[in-house]
Amino acid sequence: MNDVFDRRQLRRAFGRAAPRYNEVARLQQEIEQRLLEQLEYLDDRQPGRILDLGCGPGRAAGAMKKRWPRAEVIALDAALPMLREVPRHTRFWRPVRRICADVMRLPLADQCADLLFSNLCLQWVDDLPAVLSEFRRVLRPDGLLLFTTFGPDTLIELREAYLAAGEEPPLSPFAHIQQVGDAMMAAGFRDPVLDRDELTLEYPDVHALMRELKAIGAGDARRDRPRGLAGRGRLQRVTAAYEQQRRNGVLPSTWEVITAQAWGPQPGAPRRERGADLAAFPADRIPVRRR
Repeated sequence: MNDVFDRRQLRRAFGRAAPRYNEVARLQQEIEQRLLEQLEYLDDRQPGRILDLGCGPGRAAGAMKKRWPRAEVIALDAALPMLREVPRHTRFWRPVRRICADVMRLPLADQCADLLFSNLCLQWVDDLPAVLSEFRRVLRPDGLLLFTTFGPDTLIELREAYLAAGEEPPLSPFAHIQQVGDAMMAAGFRDPVLDRDELTLEYPDVHALMRELKAIGAGDARRDRPRGLAGRGRLQRVTAAYEQQRRNGVLPSTWEVITAQAWGPQPGAPRRERGADLAAFPADRIPVRRR
């Protein structure tokens, strides 16, 4: 399989974004808070070890350590500058361990964690089934998996503006909710539940949207991305096309958020191997909420 993303470029982009990430990542923080609220599914259970995978600056890791002070909370991210921000969101008497690693290859023992939490990280992986198989490996039986990722309607207005201008959108591919469901079933997770939200942000102009994407590290990280300057003419054409979508004085930007929850299977539970037919995930049964 050919790699879609340039892992080095991803680390550089998010590393540069680390110092100001919390100032500009308003959508990411909103989605993170919603995901943290789903921890109620654990009821009164006391997790022993928690992994925040693709933790960014560690806000969620700090919140989970505050909720479960006796738990060992591990914040894992591929961008070292992000991990350096983690102490800002924790307390010295409630330390969070930090590991610099890629979620595609977790340097962790089998069945070592009771809770896997990952907010808006998995849209940056090349092989979703392989990553979820790795998640299953480290999750204990009956442990909880919670994650969010972006779906293909994310930045659809910007994508359409590029196409209308006769240009290839410099945007990453995003998995459909059916693909996410199939990957979870292939990994053998128990009782998967998926949800889909559409959130809309508003911007005064295209330049403001572009600046925010750069500030949060969400640039074009495809391995086959065009190199060199894009040219003023192309940007002007894209801007003109996007302006056709202006409503009430602002430009809308859609973000499709897929939220997934599942439980760790018992030892020996079957997996679906690559190349085998995957069970179809019934998309018509997935609740769709639009905010």
